Amino acid sequence: MRRLSSLLAAMAAFAALPAYAQEGLEIIGKPTEGGTGFQPAATELARDLQWLDGMILVIITAITLLVCGLLLIVIFRYNRKSNPNAATFTHNSPLEVAWTVVPILVLVFIGAFSLPVLFKQQEIPEADVTIKVTGNKWYWNYEYSDHDFGFDSFMLARDELEEYGYSQGEYLLATDTAVVVPVGKTVVMNVTGSDVIHSWAMPAFGVKQDAVPGRLAQLWFAAEKEGIYFGQCSELCGKDHAFMPITVKVVSEEAYDQWLTGAIDEYAGDPSTLPNTVEVASAD
Repeated sequence: MRRLSSLLAAMAAFAALPAYAQEGLEIIGKPTEGGTGFQPAATELARDLQWLDGMILVIITAITLLVCGLLLIVIFRYNRKSNPNAATFTHNSPLEVAWTVVPILVLVFIGAFSLPVLFKQQEIPEADVTIKVTGNKWYWNYEYSDHDFGFDSFMLARDELEEYGYSQGEYLLATDTAVVVPVGKTVVMNVTGSDVIHSWAMPAFGVKQDAVPGRLAQLWFAAEKEGIYFGQCSELCGKDHAFMPITVKVVSEEAYDQWLTGAIDEYAGDPSTLPNTVEVASAD
């Protein structure tokens, strides 16, 4: 019986070969129970966003403290008991100019830092890896456009997690097949939807793009650390919206090439697109 169980486990692992090519990776981009901060930034885009959030939080805190302080001054200094004789003036021109100009300056200051971050997200660089992402009710489909293959990605049930190398803590996060990308390479994702509006979001990468039926949008990222990262559909898309997670595995370039070879064979891709195939052909 034990041998039979081992044999079945081996067969399952073989059947899921592309998904297991990254076994042993550290899980980095994952929600923390009770956490209030960001996931660790794994891209330049995410670092920029987190810094911008911190900077704006400082400004908001300062404005809130100023307003609360002014309210307290008014409450205690100008109440009826402390100030029985009310003033009769109707306006204060310098003050009115100040509370118009100062907010404008604050918004210009914020814009000077936020617009470059926005432009960096929206200006799509040349891709090392191109993937088309299609949101469906309620799963994701990925097409590796450079190699002519694709696969669907479904959320794992509780009793499937261990089979795929995950723990119960990854329930609602892990999928049966993952997006696999090489570390340090620019990945461009063409995002669309097949039925309703979905949204492909990966917090640790600092990216989120709506998948709108009939439209093709783009996002990009370059992951800086090998590991496993989790995201979610972030646009309410129906009854199973909460059950279409995203799993991205960032691996070394060598591991990616090995995974790519197995994935092309598994999903009937174009083997002539492999880099080593091109090198062999050139040598011949």
